[in-house]
Amino acid sequence: MSTAYRWVEPPWPTTVLPREQLEDRIQQLLGSTNMCVMATIGKSGPIASPIEYYADGLDLYILPDPGTPKLKALQRDSRISVAVHGAYHGWHSARGVQLFGRATIIEPHAPGWERGMQIFRWHEWVSDLAMDTSKPFERQVVKIVPDKILYTETWLWKLGFGAKQKWLRQAR
Repeated sequence: MSTAYRWVEPPWPTTVLPREQLEDRIQQLLGSTNMCVMATIGKSGPIASPIEYYADGLDLYILPDPGTPKLKALQRDSRISVAVHGAYHGWHSARGVQLFGRATIIEPHAPGWERGMQIFRWHEWVSDLAMDTSKPFERQVVKIVPDKILYTETWLWKLGFGAKQKWLRQAR
């Protein structure tokens, strides 16, 4: 029996969280941290890499280093999975997302590049590296657009909802 968090004990609710609330909780988590593990499909199998990201709603932007295995993998196959998690202090605090979707590599000054550079905090990044901050970093930006998101938050049990929720992109 949990002394402090009685609501983590079974039976656990399975009620689906309304879509708008689910999207809000996902965006809260994506906005509260900026590190993820990005999984791609390399020549020899899966590649999982920790990388900095910044969110624009449910979409993510990253700036991979040129010529890296993860960037080469995305050039061959745009399918991607990304995992983000919050701090874990026990079952009462488990919170994370897994995004599944496609990545688009955007060349400097191509459509969408400027938006990506506005979302990604390149200025702080370049400043940390003691590089010229007077103009945007001239490098490819990758936009990750999820088709499916699996969201886990055990605190949802306390609110009467299932801890595991699924978001699917609606047809346009």
